[in-house]
Amino acid sequence: MALPQIKQDATDARLAVLDMPQGGWSKEAREDALSRVQAMGLPGARDEYWKYTRPETLVQPEAPKAALLDGDETPIFGDVDRLKIVFVDGVFNAAESDNLAMEHVSIDRLADAPDIHWAKDIYGVLETRGQTPVHRPLAALNTAFATDGLLIHVTGKAAKPISLIYRHESESSDAILHHVVKVDSAAELTLLENGPAAARFNKCMEVEIADGGTFHHVRAQGRDHERRAATAVFTRLGEESVFKSFTLTANGVLTRNECVIELTGDNAIAHVAGACMGDGDFHHDDTVFITHDALNCESRQVFKKVLRNGATGVFQGKILVKEGAQKTDGYQISQSLLLDDDSQFLAKPELEIYADDVACSHGSTSGAIDEEGLFYLRSRGIEEGPATDLLTIAFLAEAVMEIEEEALQEEINSRVEAWLMRRRG
Repeated sequence: MALPQIKQDATDARLAVLDMPQGGWSKEAREDALSRVQAMGLPGARDEYWKYTRPETLVQPEAPKAALLDGDETPIFGDVDRLKIVFVDGVFNAAESDNLAMEHVSIDRLADAPDIHWAKDIYGVLETRGQTPVHRPLAALNTAFATDGLLIHVTGKAAKPISLIYRHESESSDAILHHVVKVDSAAELTLLENGPAAARFNKCMEVEIADGGTFHHVRAQGRDHERRAATAVFTRLGEESVFKSFTLTANGVLTRNECVIELTGDNAIAHVAGACMGDGDFHHDDTVFITHDALNCESRQVFKKVLRNGATGVFQGKILVKEGAQKTDGYQISQSLLLDDDSQFLAKPELEIYADDVACSHGSTSGAIDEEGLFYLRSRGIEEGPATDLLTIAFLAEAVMEIEEEALQEEINSRVEAWLMRRRG
């Protein structure tokens, strides 16, 4: 079926200003991704999965609007023993990165990986699977045109987290990064991400977790007020494997985080959570699709958003339980705390179940600050500002508690507190 002319023109204009990396082991995957983008077209305002978020600035061919940096914020994860890998405006920076050698982990750059590479079996494969039943054209665009990224192979338990630090120097940078992570049987890795990355950022990560493997992911998006970002994580889990991902978002004029998870092995566990704090011209969209396709698997979606001064939060979350995926335990909760009458929260929770022995639930609520709780704190001598902050931290706690390591929980909580203090000040 031919694309509508407006979508065709927009897609052609965006593709015309991009250069696809040539040759190498990723050539076939890139060409396939390009053909899929051309067939489905880039997202438009009429697309069902973009009805709450306007995608124009994420797909326009022109350079992104200048994004000025907030340089007053202390870098997160600074006290964590980690292997640091730095990208500046979407390009790997060897001078600022640590030595990439680490026991039980091999790391290559997408830009200079050898012609024969294990990542060929994953690059674009999970992203392609994630295009059904919902088209995700920005992820396909990423697979076709990503210029850099990491290929991480985990063969045992990593001694410390890998920390990806995204620095942003050019006010109009337009970065496309693609990471591939392969976690072998019984292997384990924690991946940290933070930093503003670019004025416009398109990032895709594919994570393949073998039987008994464990992958923890903690991400902090913040600092630059004008950031426009579209990120996607595609994950496939084997038997008794674990995937846990948490994202903290503060600032940014437009952020769209997608997570597509397939539980294909029995007794697998997948948790995805997020906490966001938005002020003013802020639009934040979490879109999640979890497919249960095995026995006795568990999934959790926990998303909390704090919004004020006209900020907008969006949550679209779906749990699909396929026929035969008995003993599924699926939990989904999305909630917003609106600190004024101008902000809004738009939610679309979904369950689609084809098995009869499951425990699945979803809920979505939106409300103002707890006046009874606020009165209680005020009656004990706490001023209104700090009291509101305490209630906000308590509201976000369920999402932050999804982070398994206590030290990382504390890092995230300290960042939440700092953001609240700055906004109050």
